[in-house]
Amino acid sequence: MFIAETERLILRRFEAKDVESLFLLNSIPEVLTYIPGAPMTCRSQAEDILENVLLKNYRERGFGRWAVEHKADNKVIGFCGPTYIKEFDEVELGYRYLPEYWGKGIGSEAGHAALSRFKDHGIDEAIALILLGNKGSEGVARKLGMAERERSKFMGHKVNVFHKVL
Repeated sequence: MFIAETERLILRRFEAKDVESLFLLNSIPEVLTYIPGAPMTCRSQAEDILENVLLKNYRERGFGRWAVEHKADNKVIGFCGPTYIKEFDEVELGYRYLPEYWGKGIGSEAGHAALSRFKDHGIDEAIALILLGNKGSEGVARKLGMAERERSKFMGHKVNVFHKVL
């Protein structure tokens, strides 16, 4: 399902055809430097995330992380979108991209497009939970107009909580 489009990107719901992209995105140690958990080691882990997290969120909440497809190469290069964080009782804008797309403005381009669709789902505020030291993600949050609200803990890690009223 189509969500949004920018000059370079298409944001859409994840589908079964995206399992390989999900596996790649979650198996590269460099990508996971600031992500709690170990890298995926087999495709079945990506299939499980697709079915039991992404598709489940779409069914139960009507929203979830969205695939970010790069128009120039028709490739899913990451994700950007909302997910409900029970521990904070808030909706987070999360984003993650393959390293070859870092530093090209993809994060803020996708982030603006994603945030523009939050109200369609009744979401009036967004947070970003960013592990300490992740300056790249903090830079994206700031470019999206998010402000640092507090320092907290999430999944046993110290995080900076960024916030924006939409």
